Amino acid sequence: MACTTILVGKDASYDGSTIIARNEDSANGEFCPKRFIVVKPEDQPRKYKSVLSHVEIDLPDNPLQYTAVPNADLKEGIWGEAGVNEANVAMSATETLTTNERVLGADPFVELTPAKGKEGEEGYEPEVAGGIGEEDFLTLVLPYVTTAREGVERLGALLEEYGTYEMNGVAFSDVDEIWWLETVGGHHWIAKRVPDEAYVTMPNQLGIDEFDLEDAFGEQEDHMCSADLAEFIERNHLDLSVENSTPFNPRDAFGSHSDSDHVYNTPRAWYMQRFLNPYDEQWDGQDADHKPVSDDIP
Repeated sequence: MACTTILVGKDASYDGSTIIARNEDSANGEFCPKRFIVVKPEDQPRKYKSVLSHVEIDLPDNPLQYTAVPNADLKEGIWGEAGVNEANVAMSATETLTTNERVLGADPFVELTPAKGKEGEEGYEPEVAGGIGEEDFLTLVLPYVTTAREGVERLGALLEEYGTYEMNGVAFSDVDEIWWLETVGGHHWIAKRVPDEAYVTMPNQLGIDEFDLEDAFGEQEDHMCSADLAEFIERNHLDLSVENSTPFNPRDAFGSHSDSDHVYNTPRAWYMQRFLNPYDEQWDGQDADHKPVSDDIP
């Protein structure tokens, strides 16, 4: 099974609901046993420590009640994955994404560095905690937000402060809107509001292909991003367009177009859109508008 996400805006759904849905992947075909739980405010920790990265984070007071789907065996952490809080905000975390060497060279992942030697002895180097990741996101964010937009803002702030050790896509929804956030390297991120009349198909590949930086640094009506994203792009020559183009294409700049993508990722996006919109374009044959290996599937 592959981790696959679908997002449906309220004007694209049958009954006007916003819909976010995802299955949790297993690289070797095994299934991780999960539990469905309700976390009451008194049961939410006030100090969080990641099992995988050892990062420690103080959490706000007055958390909301929320649901989660953690691992049955907590030896690798909580992995809350998906839930809804009492403010009717839903969160799906995460869709594992891909990136490229240019991005990681400019902003490396924040990984756990184990201690070297023994404390008190010459040459000892203490442990350095890593960033946050799929293990942590839901527990750190969902109990503290009352809108989908607030979810993006809180997770974005945590990513900028603590960093991350992996690429992820995260969905937030409330009764009115859906936001999709994608991490970029160790400390950066972008997020885009799903248009009400649209749906999104998302395999394990960085997917946002149009991004209005002016909106992200202005009104933020439909786009948000890390505070220094524009400087990060310019300083590291990550915009690959020949001429300045609007909107900016994050998939080209931050994503991947590898042979493995053409086997594992793009065919899923192609198949879902072919099923859901069979008559909007030609999907099959040599003259198809998009094929299973196309890198520009919307």
